[in-house]
Amino acid sequence: MIEEQITTYIMYIIPIYMIAFTLYIIRALKGPSISDTVLAIDAMTYDLAAFLVLLSIFFRSTILIPTAIVLALWIYALDIYVAKYLETKEMGE
Repeated sequence: MIEEQITTYIMYIIPIYMIAFTLYIIRALKGPSISDTVLAIDAMTYDLAAFLVLLSIFFRSTILIPTAIVLALWIYALDIYVAKYLETKEMGE
C-alpha cells in the first residue's frame, strides 16, 4: 500500500524535475551574465542530486545515494571556487 503511494508520488515528480532541468538549461545558455549561468548550473546540479535520491528510492538501489552526496559536495566546492574567482579574478588555491 505505502510502496504504491511512494511509487505514484515519484512518477508524478519526475516530469516536474524534467521541466526544471529544461528551464535551468535554457537559463544557463541564455543567461545575460555569468552569475545567472552559474546560478542555473548550481541549481540544476543540486536538483540532480535530489533526483538521484528519488531514483534510488524508486529503483531500490542504494548506490545512487552516495553518488548524490558526492555530487552535492562537489558542486558546493565548485561554488566556493567560482565565487572566489568572481570576487578576485584570480585562479588558484
